Amino acid sequence: MSVEAGSEVREEQQAPQQSLGTAAARNLATTTKSAPQMQEITSRWLLRMLPWVQVQGGAYRVNRRLSFSVGDGRVTFVQTGSEVRVIPAELGELPALRTFGDNDVLQELAQRCEQREFAAGEVIATQGESADTVYLLAHGRVEKVNSGPYGEDQVLGVLADGSYFGDQALIDGDAHWRYTAKAATACTVLTLSRNDVLTLADRAESLRDHLAHVGQLPRQRTNEYGEAPIDLSAGHVGEALVPHTFVDYDAAPREYELSVAQTVLKVHTRVADLYNTPMNQTEQQLRLTVEALRERQEDELVNNKDFGLLANCDFDQRLQPHDGVPSPDDLDELLSRRRGNKFFLAHPKAIAAIGREFNKRGLNPDSIDVQGNRIPSWRGVPIFPCSKIPISDARTTSIICMRTGLEEQGVIGLHQTGLPDEIEPSLSVRFMGIDEQALISYLVTAYYSAAVLVPDALGVLENVEIGRWR
Repeated sequence: MSVEAGSEVREEQQAPQQSLGTAAARNLATTTKSAPQMQEITSRWLLRMLPWVQVQGGAYRVNRRLSFSVGDGRVTFVQTGSEVRVIPAELGELPALRTFGDNDVLQELAQRCEQREFAAGEVIATQGESADTVYLLAHGRVEKVNSGPYGEDQVLGVLADGSYFGDQALIDGDAHWRYTAKAATACTVLTLSRNDVLTLADRAESLRDHLAHVGQLPRQRTNEYGEAPIDLSAGHVGEALVPHTFVDYDAAPREYELSVAQTVLKVHTRVADLYNTPMNQTEQQLRLTVEALRERQEDELVNNKDFGLLANCDFDQRLQPHDGVPSPDDLDELLSRRRGNKFFLAHPKAIAAIGREFNKRGLNPDSIDVQGNRIPSWRGVPIFPCSKIPISDARTTSIICMRTGLEEQGVIGLHQTGLPDEIEPSLSVRFMGIDEQALISYLVTAYYSAAVLVPDALGVLENVEIGRWR
């Protein structure tokens, strides 16, 4: 380019403005604007799909048929470097030590636990052999394998972190393994032998007396669900003696108290007076606050340690994926544990992992229409996304499946409507006045909880791997 041509370009660039600029024009224009947006808002399918039951008096009592519980929790461990130790009080989760409260003895039992490592594929216990050791699974997955009727192996179940097996050895000297326990992955296990327990019981009278009487509960007559039986007679002829019976109830049923989520919303009177057109500032502030409150409500329904779904799932309804990833087989196993499944609930990344497993098998699951939305499904049961289900540092999560409804003895939401200054069911906004700084205050409150009416209404597929791509 010549010098003369460069000069002409600079003169064009510096030409005087001949019309009104857009920046100045906006001062006289009415800008088209959106309402305030918020990224935290999700679909909140759990709140939409749960049937909500009106609760009077702030509490809901779940009456059940009498059941005999013999310990069904998880054992918790602490780790220091490569050393793993069981928390002494957590030994009370073993059926044989349930309700045993001598902390000194539990401390000594915990010290007698021996740490062992098993490689993937290694057999931990063999079917038919004498069961004289309790195994506490600190880390890894263990498959329970049994010999089928034609000699083939069949997997009875999968155990994961916090599980235990062989606990019958503590109270039954003639116990034998009814299955083979095989490490599916590298496993860290703590072992407690029957001899160590009996040796300690010789010195500790409290443990000796407890073990002498602990066998009474397991000998109670129960049905397959652990409930007190109802004696019936069927198929008889003639003048057979008809049995007498009654239905016994749990003498101490659980009560769910309504939980609360609250905040105080403050709006300056100057904002409320002068900046209310074309959008009402107070209404917009309140709308976003309510959205945040509902998000927190759904999070609590999933994760609250008292009434949350993940914490209240019965141990027998917690499953482990056979290969770590969420396969169609695992979803089928989850569905088979209850009648009338209404929906799955999974983190969006878990749904993506499910899709990858379907693709590997050449499966194309259907989608169904729910409230005008196309939702992926499996066996006709919709799989709803829920970002409130946590993902661990190891990139594992959980998938929830449930039956809902009061009539179906399922999972229900609890709330109380008819509150003063209620703007949505069980959500109220109360005017609290104006302070000396000219701030208007509103108390925003939501009351809620959830109840599992019978244990098999809720199931969870735990430790689902979502980071495996091959």
